[in-house]
Amino acid sequence: MPGRRVRVIGEGRAGGSFAGALATVGWVVAPSLGRGDDVTGAAAGVDLLVIATPDAAVAGVAAAVAPDPTTVVAHLSGALGLDALEPHLRRAPVHPLVSLPDAERGARRLTTGVTFALAEGGDPLGVEVVADLGGRALTVADADRAAYHAAACIASNHLVALLGQAERVAALAGVPLDAYFDLIRGTIDNVEALGPRAALTGPAARGDWETIDRHLTAIATGEHDTYRAMVAAARRLVDAGPPPNEGAP
Repeated sequence: MPGRRVRVIGEGRAGGSFAGALATVGWVVAPSLGRGDDVTGAAAGVDLLVIATPDAAVAGVAAAVAPDPTTVVAHLSGALGLDALEPHLRRAPVHPLVSLPDAERGARRLTTGVTFALAEGGDPLGVEVVADLGGRALTVADADRAAYHAAACIASNHLVALLGQAERVAALAGVPLDAYFDLIRGTIDNVEALGPRAALTGPAARGDWETIDRHLTAIATGEHDTYRAMVAAARRLVDAGPPPNEGAP
């Protein structure tokens, strides 16, 4: 709600993105606190205190803040739940399901209708924050947050690592990674429209082992483990039901 006050502990990409996004939708952003600052009184005078530190530091920072019965304390972690915010009575995990490469881009992305993972039993102010940002609220139980966050890392971090392999292998043919961007975007569109299984194409989907062997011969042996692991993952999709898409590549 415009006019509410927020303070952020943590001056990295996530904290800067969140502060910037809330400022653009009318929240008043109090001065942030960073490493080495005294956070004891951080909850005073604000409606929302966001702890935007690495996961390992969240509980310690929360414990160091003097509780204020009128202030909601939140963290931005996908893997942590409500217990990381003890001893505060009003708690609201708010995890944005979007990558935040820097504070400026992150602030813009947080206001584009993205999904935020809240917690069962979290303070209703978390829902209000998501609404103010124009986002979609997804409730994830504390017991399920590790699995939820693992899926997020696979969908984002592991995808980046896999594209790093694509860049290295493409370089063997003298082809830049950006030549594959249309293929990558089209694949994501197919998954969104059809689901992973129906969107699967290529030699692993077809059981074309001769082509797979040619790939392995062409690429460095250091790439083999990842390539074979992804072939196995593709075959797991194939084995799950009817034949997948036979289209290229």
